[in-house]
Amino acid sequence: MYKVSIGQVALPVAPSKITMKIKNNNKTMELIDGSEINFIRTPGLKEFSFEFLIPHVKYPFAYYPDGFQTAQVYIDALKLMKIEKKWFQFDIQRQLPNGKTEFETSETVTLEDYTITEDTGNGLDFIANVTLKQYNEHKITHVEPVQTTEDGVVVKEVTERKSDKKTSNVYTVKKGDSLWKICKAQLGDGANFKEIAKLNGISNPNLIYPGQVIQIGNA
Repeated sequence: MYKVSIGQVALPVAPSKITMKIKNNNKTMELIDGSEINFIRTPGLKEFSFEFLIPHVKYPFAYYPDGFQTAQVYIDALKLMKIEKKWFQFDIQRQLPNGKTEFETSETVTLEDYTITEDTGNGLDFIANVTLKQYNEHKITHVEPVQTTEDGVVVKEVTERKSDKKTSNVYTVKKGDSLWKICKAQLGDGANFKEIAKLNGISNPNLIYPGQVIQIGNA
């Protein structure tokens, strides 16, 4: 027995077939002599495609963990997944006749495409065809190209640009704080402590106390 769910939605009827495709990112290049070489790269994101029945009436063979739901509930759920533009879990449970789980598949995915087909031959039921793509969380790093010259050849190097730290206007001193530590955390450079001390009229940067409110600025 198969139990399949996308996000919080358990499919009432498990797909009869699920196709998993792994995109090839290898790069083949042709050399001057006509031969080819292949650069092996990290595989692309997995894609899952399948179709499943959305029953509009209650069937004894269908799976309803939260009670019977009409077809419109599942159609609206797919629509919401696309509108929200969020990732979710795609789970496949494979159970033996004795109820024991053989093994499971769980992937973090996004909903790429889906179609809803209404065919009079299926009565009031619908057929959904969906494509899911593996989702890997990532962080965006700002980079800027720097050109250098080596033996008359221009080489482009990529260096990471430090993101500007967001600072609040004021900071309340906590136990164990020092002005250098505060500047390091809030401004990214502890060496700014002298400017901040001057900004707040602190004659001795070593003498600050818990509860003291100091103004923070980009020194």
